[in-house]
Amino acid sequence: MQPERTRLAWRRTTLAGTVVAVLAGKAGLMGGAPAGMPAAGVVCCAGWAGVLLVAHRRIRGLAAGGEPERLAPRYAAGVVVCVLVTAGGGVGVVLG
Repeated sequence: MQPERTRLAWRRTTLAGTVVAVLAGKAGLMGGAPAGMPAAGVVCCAGWAGVLLVAHRRIRGLAAGGEPERLAPRYAAGVVVCVLVTAGGGVGVVLG
């Protein structure tokens, strides 16, 4: 039961990140946007892509069945960095 809940949590996380990236991209492409807005949108999308890669790897591992492997510290650190980059890009879009 726990691996299934964890898999669903990863899917919710990627869905939320997708919404943020799409909104950031839309705001960055709007006409009349400040010069830094597209750059912030690109940063936000890059962070989202990093989270998506790690999440996809983790979802596949959890779907394999049996006892799932622990998330390696380097992947956990990567997700934290990507989430912070995404959040920073989102802040840049909002404040830009």
